[in-house]
Amino acid sequence: MPEPVSQIASHYRRVVLHTLLSIASALLLLAIFPKFDLRFLAPVALTPLLVVLARTRDGWQRFVFGWAAGIFYWFFLCTWIEYVLAVHGGMGVFGAWASFVLFSILKGLHLAVFSWLAGPLMRRAYAIPAVAALWTGLERTHGTFGFAWLDLGNAGINMPVPLRVAPWIGVYGVSFVFCMLAAALACVILRYPRKRLFPLAALAVLFFLPAIPENIPRTDSALVVQPDINPDLQWTQLLQEKTERELSAISEAFPSRLVIWPELPAPLYYYDDPEFRRAAASIALHHGYFLFGTVAYTAQHQPLNSAVLLGPDGSEIGRYDKIDLVPFGEFVPRAFSFVNRITQEAGDFVPGHDIKVLPAAGHRLGVFICYESAFPDLVRQFSKKGANVLVNLSNDGYFGHSEAREQHLMLARMRAVESRRYLIRSTNDGITAVINPAGQIVQQLPMYQELAAQVRYGVVDGITFYARHGDWFAWSCLVIGVGLGLYNVWFRRSAVGGQSPD
Repeated sequence: MPEPVSQIASHYRRVVLHTLLSIASALLLLAIFPKFDLRFLAPVALTPLLVVLARTRDGWQRFVFGWAAGIFYWFFLCTWIEYVLAVHGGMGVFGAWASFVLFSILKGLHLAVFSWLAGPLMRRAYAIPAVAALWTGLERTHGTFGFAWLDLGNAGINMPVPLRVAPWIGVYGVSFVFCMLAAALACVILRYPRKRLFPLAALAVLFFLPAIPENIPRTDSALVVQPDINPDLQWTQLLQEKTERELSAISEAFPSRLVIWPELPAPLYYYDDPEFRRAAASIALHHGYFLFGTVAYTAQHQPLNSAVLLGPDGSEIGRYDKIDLVPFGEFVPRAFSFVNRITQEAGDFVPGHDIKVLPAAGHRLGVFICYESAFPDLVRQFSKKGANVLVNLSNDGYFGHSEAREQHLMLARMRAVESRRYLIRSTNDGITAVINPAGQIVQQLPMYQELAAQVRYGVVDGITFYARHGDWFAWSCLVIGVGLGLYNVWFRRSAVGGQSPD
């Protein structure tokens, strides 16, 4: 028998309302990150979506609601990707937009899977910790499946109490806290029994964790060079020689035992160019230690994105080869072979394999390169291997004047907290900064200027629990959250004869 018109209209109104609430969560997630920076909204950002999921019995509808929110979120969070592909990837406007839309559709699947599994969990007595575990576990898989960027917990970088958990279980612990609060508010809105809020009592442990020290003395200094090289330059031999002379001159203008150059969008290749090799050796002889980004090669002459450290005699002390490469920037996934690369190397970069700690100026440097700041588990291994200062070499020039620069800086700030280390961030044209172990920016250089400046930093030797033990918490959340989600979707439905189409 056909449904009455009023029931059909009510159904469509419900679908429209739930779609709008799902997009509201996407908007709130966007609002907590640069360029809006309304970080106080982080504990409630997921609440509208969770209310929708609790009220939606059909699993496919939940999947679609989450997918729509995910596509919307990633599209507007990373609009700078279209600019990068169009301007620096040589794809043109149409190709860049097509690739970026495809990227947003694929990244949205994470939120779709979360929504599919979270709906039944929201209707259980253990909803708050279970949904938080599911969110946190799936968040850990972003880097595994192609592109890691801002986790929910990154919005807590200026919140001293939630941030206390980061040195213990990483940014994922902060994400767990925020998701618990969002689920709790959803339970209140849905008028669930108050006893469901009991798991919130566990958050009291945050007040018993030690506060992150903010005033560790900055006892040492380094000379950081910000070259401000236009990534669109067409290089000639004369321009290359002029650039080498200018950068060498400003590098020797100030006394310092350690000179740091960033990752450069310039053909200054230490292993290929005898002139640059002599200039680099001269800088090291003049100061003591010289750290810079360059292209290195494997034994098969495949290109590596590397950080090289020269010692007081001008010779190479050590080298770190970038492990986590940028999709479409430093390599092209096979499924996207039609996409141009941003770099102009003869072939795709290949990843390095080893965590290296580089000894310089009496300290042990953990040097990671650009996009690697999005990988908590990678960066914490430098401290585990003995690094007592972190250095991030980056070239954010490909971002243009977009909010991606602030987003990238936010990632680096959380890495400093997780390992409780000072972090020197050296970039081509900004944002160059020193970050203390509490994630605070204690020194920042002007952007879009060629300059050299002395920056001050401190040294910390203790190893945090997170640096030592890694992502056991996030992976445990994945197993528990997905396990409970699948149990509630499939087995509970079977137990009632398929009457609850979760």
